[in-house]
Amino acid sequence: MPSRADGPMRRLRCTRHSEREAAACCAECGLPFCRECVSEYEGRLLCAACLEKIVANAKADADGSNRGLFALTADSVKRAASLAAGVAWLWLCFYLAGLLIEKLPQSVHEGTVWAQAAEEALGEE
Repeated sequence: MPSRADGPMRRLRCTRHSEREAAACCAECGLPFCRECVSEYEGRLLCAACLEKIVANAKADADGSNRGLFALTADSVKRAASLAAGVAWLWLCFYLAGLLIEKLPQSVHEGTVWAQAAEEALGEE
């Protein structure tokens, strides 16, 4: 029976220390690292570079320094474009529905078409 030491991690080498076997892969970048090169952060094993980025982003978010009142990010532009496209689509749907309703005969709007249909149905019987 093969041991766990013979698994796929045994064949991998640390990205920083090529002479050492990899103990884990970084949860963020996916690269293999030895035990000295990974740290646990919020339940995940991360390399030093990814940990530094996450901590810096968390500090910037806490400070509010990377977000102004009208900060334009790629995500906010995508959301705004998506919202504008949705509003335009709804407007077009309601506009076309209005045109369709406008084309209906006047008797449909007055409700007399239904009375005529009922009279015809009763007259045929």
